[in-house]
Amino acid sequence: MNKRQAITAAALAGLCVVTAGVAYAADAPAKAEKEKCYGIAKAGQNDCATATGSHSCAGQGKVDKDANEWKYVAKGTCEKAGGKLTAAK
Repeated sequence: MNKRQAITAAALAGLCVVTAGVAYAADAPAKAEKEKCYGIAKAGQNDCATATGSHSCAGQGKVDKDANEWKYVAKGTCEKAGGKLTAAK
């Protein structure tokens, strides 16, 4: 690798680190304004694992409005949408 390629690679690596840091910092306030809402996700549109552990990934819900599937919603809107802030027991 010549000097010019090394400088270009270093500059791009630095840019990636700065960009990743900014994206991470920008996500923090957005996540703080959201809450998990159980029982409103349509099949295949859940945000992550079920409360019961039947699967561990987003998009794996099999049934609409399963009480153990959740989706992030804006804070204060869950119950208005027909959901609950806690999983079914």
